[in-house]
Amino acid sequence: MADNSDKGQNPLDKMFNRFKGPGGGQRPDPSQRKVHFSIWYFLAAFLLIIWFQGFVSEQQTNRITYSDFKKLVHDGKVESVTISQDKILGSLKDQKEPDKYFSALRVEDADLVKELEAQGIQFSGAADTRWLTTLISWMIPLAVFFFFWSFLMRRMGGGPQGVLSVGKAKVKIYADKDIGVTFKDVAGIDEAKAELEEIVQFLKDPGKFQRLGGKIPKGVLLVGAPGTGKTLLARAVAGEAGVPFFSMSGSEFVEMFVGVGAARVRDLFGQAKENAPCIIFVDELDALGKARGLNPIGGHDEREQTLNQLLVEMDGFDPRAGVIIMAATNRPEILDPALLRPGRFDRHVAIDKPDIRGRVAILQVHAKDVKLGPDVDLKKIAAMTPGFVGADLANLINEAALIAARRDREEVTMSDFQEAADRIIGGLEKRNRAMNPKEKEIVAYHESGHALVAMVLPNTDPVSKISIIPRGIAALGYTQQLPTEDRYLMTRDELLDRLQVLLGGRVSEEIIFGDISTGAQNDLMRATDIARRMVMEYGMSERLGPMTYTQDSRSAHLDLGFGSREREFSEKTAQGIDEEIAGIIDATHQKVIRILTEERSMLEKLARILLEKESIDGEELKNFADEVREKVAGKTRPAAA
Repeated sequence: MADNSDKGQNPLDKMFNRFKGPGGGQRPDPSQRKVHFSIWYFLAAFLLIIWFQGFVSEQQTNRITYSDFKKLVHDGKVESVTISQDKILGSLKDQKEPDKYFSALRVEDADLVKELEAQGIQFSGAADTRWLTTLISWMIPLAVFFFFWSFLMRRMGGGPQGVLSVGKAKVKIYADKDIGVTFKDVAGIDEAKAELEEIVQFLKDPGKFQRLGGKIPKGVLLVGAPGTGKTLLARAVAGEAGVPFFSMSGSEFVEMFVGVGAARVRDLFGQAKENAPCIIFVDELDALGKARGLNPIGGHDEREQTLNQLLVEMDGFDPRAGVIIMAATNRPEILDPALLRPGRFDRHVAIDKPDIRGRVAILQVHAKDVKLGPDVDLKKIAAMTPGFVGADLANLINEAALIAARRDREEVTMSDFQEAADRIIGGLEKRNRAMNPKEKEIVAYHESGHALVAMVLPNTDPVSKISIIPRGIAALGYTQQLPTEDRYLMTRDELLDRLQVLLGGRVSEEIIFGDISTGAQNDLMRATDIARRMVMEYGMSERLGPMTYTQDSRSAHLDLGFGSREREFSEKTAQGIDEEIAGIIDATHQKVIRILTEERSMLEKLARILLEKESIDGEELKNFADEVREKVAGKTRPAAA
């Protein structure tokens, strides 16, 4: 008869019944605490027993000196004695316990037996075998050696830290009840969730797809910027499907021993097959799956062997087994092409930074357990956090809650969120940083220059806040601009206007003080980067034409600056590129000089307000911006006939 002992069990019970890897065995009872045996417990108990026996025996007799014993014998008070090799035990006449019995150390006395016979005292001898001493001298060293040998063998063998177990995959296994994450906990990435619903359906009902001969993709690669929720989404798939979740980082496969990575890959897939249906999740796949041959000096043989084993395992298991491999990376461009071919990681799910609707949904998820004040508008918070990913928004809500608690408030208010956003974007506010009046004035005119140019130009984001309060490590002030909508493309005019805003601070110092400071260093770096990309990447140079002059291998999901610039052009072209970049910067600089010279009165007015209040935002800043725009519009409006 067939064994149906597993029939009717849920996947979690089956997993614990069949799992034989590290930490396996029977399913543990959470109410029972795990007890670790130690040799020190055994030794302590043994010594305690010895001490207790000696203590009890000593308490039953009164210890006396040998001279006192001889006196008691001479006086006829001794009833009987027992003589051993080094001790005399006896009892007294007409005495009650515990004073009846005594003991004394034996002294070599040839006349002792004669005196006992003369007094008519009963006496006997006792053989001293010293069995306890023998036991201690032999058994305890043997016991110490045995337990030490067992400890070494466990360390070298089956334990998770053992030398001989380095080939075991250090995988974290989560049962469906331990995951605690479903699609309800994931917000702002609806397209990615919809893409993965098919994976969930296959794990729940594989027969639906197999009856028509279809095969589910073996591997799903989640691609996105850090913090967008790749790991969270993978756990949500496992939680939604109700299957075990095997999680491991790409860097955990490779160690100092040759062959360990390949062995761990084999062990991981072996455990997964035993517990199918399940999900294997490899985080930071680029640490393991980097393209072979990228390093011109020579590849890392151990890493390449591990990658080869991963490729073989992905080819080798049956797609009907119900094992889905998911991986996450933010650098897909450096992955080995063999990983991305059909039959391996052939389904790519891109997880973009959320738009304003996605940010609202993410804020709603993270704000469920936070007491929000009546003035809190999550839509406004989402609008003032462009470019924030899920992890940034979660951190924003946490920072706002900490600020409110620090101020002993009962609820988190909108001002707490504003301060939290300023802290995350600009850094920690440092009001105690001492600036002399001259430096403070320079910073005020510098930030006013940025803000005024942004208010004058048509293709710039609105200015939401200006501050000359030092923040972070080196920022002495900042001008915050918030876009009115999410943008995915930028025109040439918009890039040029952004260049003018960046140069506004330096030009303001030139006009007012006739000198420049080091405060524009970051502005110049960003402006030069924009101009270089306009020429080398975007083909926005009239002289060089619509061509690109860089082989840019930087990740689309990581802010790594301009990336690698492998030259594939002549020295003459390189000179032309440098001249074009310098020409764009110089022409922009002249435009900003003209704008701030014409609007010098407004520049000085804004700087005086900053010096007085140190920070401007809200309605006051909006009214000032409207005044600037009306003035500019009046200058450009044609005169009446």
